[in-house]
Amino acid sequence: MARTKKVGITGRFGARYGRKAKRTVKSIEENMKRDHVCPQCDRPAVRRVSAGIWKCRKCGNVFTGGAYLPTTPMGKTAARNIKRIVGGL
Repeated sequence: MARTKKVGITGRFGARYGRKAKRTVKSIEENMKRDHVCPQCDRPAVRRVSAGIWKCRKCGNVFTGGAYLPTTPMGKTAARNIKRIVGGL
């Protein structure tokens, strides 16, 4: 078994691919695998089902989002603009 004290989740790559690539993968995967807040029930129980599909383990809400995070920066911008336009009526 690989030693993963320093490299964490990327220990499965061993001595391959280089430090910078493994650091990038580590940050993306650690953020992806942690619990996210559900937009419907506001509990930290959202997990990734597959690329872009997210499901809350508490309320069962299934929704789409980014490939690695349930909300993308572009999605946040779009929601803010829609809220601004609709709220101004």
